[in-house]
Amino acid sequence: MHDRQVPRCPWATTEPAIAYHDQEWGVPVHDDRVLFEFLILEGAQAGLSWMTILKKRENYRKAFDGFRPEKIASYSAGDVKRLLADAGIVRNQLKIAATIQNAKAFLAVQEELESFDAYLWSFVGGKPIQNHWRRMADVPARTSESDAMSRDLLRRGFKFAGSTICYALMQATGMVNDHLVSCQRHAELGAALRHNLSR
Repeated sequence: MHDRQVPRCPWATTEPAIAYHDQEWGVPVHDDRVLFEFLILEGAQAGLSWMTILKKRENYRKAFDGFRPEKIASYSAGDVKRLLADAGIVRNQLKIAATIQNAKAFLAVQEELESFDAYLWSFVGGKPIQNHWRRMADVPARTSESDAMSRDLLRRGFKFAGSTICYALMQATGMVNDHLVSCQRHAELGAALRHNLSR
């Protein structure tokens, strides 16, 4: 059970947002498959709330073969039909088609650069950007880094990869620490980064 008295970012007030905020959001991710999962989920969120997607996350993992890109890249028209009939996910034809296309583009990046992780993290110079926001209103929806990431992803054939989606991806996977300074996680993630850099 998560302690409700712990100072958190104001968006984390109920489950599953609290667990996600406390355990995942802003923690640096360097696993290619997990980065792909977040890219797809952030794209699925377009026009919806993140809570909607968070609640459907397990359904997404089942529906999309554990977010294994090599599997998704070979989906057929039959798979698309199956997904459009799956009430556990967002049944949007464009987003489903984009997921298949993104799996192919992801594999192409891996083939060219060996690691999707190194590719994405290159947009922040390989280490998390430590922000010091005091209010939610100060947190940007996009930055020059997310603009650059978006431009390059779109150039490589990725869909649902606009700058706002890229910035949400950067926040989720710890490329930026956007926890408010009043939130306990801001200091914890900052300390973890300092520890890793001093090793």
